[in-house]
Amino acid sequence: MDDRSDLAQVLTAQLGQGVLAFPLTAFTDDGESVSEAGCRRHLRHHLATGAAALFVACGTGEFASLTEAEYADVVALAAAETDGRIPVLSGIGYGFGQARRLAGIAAGAGIDGLLVMPPYLARGSDAGLVEYVRRIAAGTDLPLIVYLRDLMRVSTRALEQLAAIETVIGFKDGHSAFVELQRARLALGPDFLLFNGSLTAEMQYRPYASLGIRGYSSAVQAFVPEIAGAFFTAARDGDEARMDELITGFYAPVVALRDRVPGYAVSLIKAGARLRGQPVGPVRAPLTDPTPDHLAELELITRRGLALVGADL
Repeated sequence: MDDRSDLAQVLTAQLGQGVLAFPLTAFTDDGESVSEAGCRRHLRHHLATGAAALFVACGTGEFASLTEAEYADVVALAAAETDGRIPVLSGIGYGFGQARRLAGIAAGAGIDGLLVMPPYLARGSDAGLVEYVRRIAAGTDLPLIVYLRDLMRVSTRALEQLAAIETVIGFKDGHSAFVELQRARLALGPDFLLFNGSLTAEMQYRPYASLGIRGYSSAVQAFVPEIAGAFFTAARDGDEARMDELITGFYAPVVALRDRVPGYAVSLIKAGARLRGQPVGPVRAPLTDPTPDHLAELELITRRGLALVGADL
């Protein structure tokens, strides 16, 4: 992509074609190393199943557990596998110095843009958080999407200041504070890229869509693209009955299971991918893989969900 407007326009257009996918990072069976073969297979899975864009080495990709060398491997694999077919972005974060180093690695690999994660541990003021992003932006020419989640929570005025940074092209919202979000949407205007990045975003599709925010990220795409695709189609077509069927039969039970154990938002996705034959390996500590009972429950939920779309495990 040539500049921030190019990527923003491409991503906006892509939001009408499919979900924003957040690939897993495949590890070896002992969890000690990144599995190149596993990563390649998983990336090809996303390319073959209609992902609109890829966000690698982000939350679902266990960004926080990767060394810089592993990060370099993951982003290089993603850029090579996508080969310009769809946009590919990667996560950066911690302090702004580390974020700049990761941004340099991503740029060298040919990544199109960056998802700026919340800063590590320290809770900043509006001014401090805006400065955090400004300092990251000063160290890279790549377009930035700011992830509004956890410690990255700011006022509408601060969002306007962030949006005024030349290379900031959008926000991924994970707070789901709809009054604040409505203020932000009105302040930023309809053309600014803003998408639903809540956990299991399909469950909150309707309230986001009511504000004109119809694009969303989907971790479910990583292991049951048949269901993710069916929901996307139903949402695009306004098929309320079909959305209800998929939520009742799959998404709501997955969320109920997810909420039992911290970290299951990633662990269940990775376990589901393994259930379907993807060699993605385990999650890394502090995340934990599902217990045998929970894994059996996930398999049952997945089978029932796939049956709704005429597919098998």
